[in-house]
Amino acid sequence: MVHHYEIDGLPLQTGDILCTTDGTDRFIAGRFWQLFGLFVPGPIDHVALYIGPGGRCIESGPAGVTMFEVAGNTWDPQQMARQRARLADTLYGVAYPLAEKGFDAQQEEAIRRDVAEYCLQQAATDKPYNFNFADSSTERAFYCTQLIYLAYLRHGIDFNTGQGILGLDCTECFILPQEIWDGCSHRRLGESVNNEQTSEVTENLGGR
Repeated sequence: MVHHYEIDGLPLQTGDILCTTDGTDRFIAGRFWQLFGLFVPGPIDHVALYIGPGGRCIESGPAGVTMFEVAGNTWDPQQMARQRARLADTLYGVAYPLAEKGFDAQQEEAIRRDVAEYCLQQAATDKPYNFNFADSSTERAFYCTQLIYLAYLRHGIDFNTGQGILGLDCTECFILPQEIWDGCSHRRLGESVNNEQTSEVTENLGGR
């Protein structure tokens, strides 16, 4: 089933991608993650997949592939920290990987369901975090972008631009979080509803 939700005013369906910036000023662990985020190029440092129902999401973080719950339609890193092995980040926006791809409603629903099921299977089998960022094709372990990359690659949607860190050509290297953001229609947190890009994304999402 495809679920619908909203986090901090951003509309979501099963399979949409939450994009975040590492760190927050709200508590000590958040300041540590701010430093970590300095090593990731671009403003997007981490990604998670919205699954549903409610605020259920899935990610590959410090504890491997795990689920967490966004309560009350609000991204609250302190409230979620225990679920996420103390990972603390700030919501940057939402990427919509199926917008403007030409799929009909039936195809889109099938992809959303399959992507969610693929990620849930990795959580169910306790897949660990992949520290070998150069190996983006393994399914033995996952880093955050790799999990979403492989889930969508099964449907011909490829987030790998072949540009590794520092712009070096590297087709098998780390799939950067910024690549996913740039490769999708997206909406940034706090973006005005009158913004042309926001209006276009909202239209593609069925006018929600």
